[in-house]
Amino acid sequence: MTLTQIAFLVVSAVTILAALGVVVGRNILRNALALILAFLGVAALYVLLEATFLAAVQVLIYVGAIAVLIIFAIMLTERLMKEERATNEQWWVVLVASALLAAILIFLVGAVEWQVTFAEIGGDPIANLGRALLTTYVLPFEVASLLLLMALVGAIIIAREREEA
Repeated sequence: MTLTQIAFLVVSAVTILAALGVVVGRNILRNALALILAFLGVAALYVLLEATFLAAVQVLIYVGAIAVLIIFAIMLTERLMKEERATNEQWWVVLVASALLAAILIFLVGAVEWQVTFAEIGGDPIANLGRALLTTYVLPFEVASLLLLMALVGAIIIAREREEA
């Protein structure tokens, strides 16, 4: 095995374990920190695939913006930080549904004959992406930023209402 393959296996294992920590953890703040680790793992996978631009975007947008926003919202809402045990009596339904979905996906991925084609990318792909984001997809881009801003303002309003009461 080469060093790149070993690095891929280690980074993949860390990313999968962090994603599992997000799903099965009981403390929401630790879940958010595990989410940041999973995002960083995905960025490391992009680096191993030599997609450095995607790795930088992953770190800047997901780790730098969304994960920090999630942690900020968690810290603003005090009741989420209390050590209460939340139980769900229907966990077995989710387990069965998840196993069934995983089996279907594994079957479909194995059954399909994937065709590989090599196509030449015209021009500078990063410049094309920037042009598309600022022309064709400017409205969804701005809507996403407004949704994030509204979530942040909503978290602040909820936190202030609880402080005044």
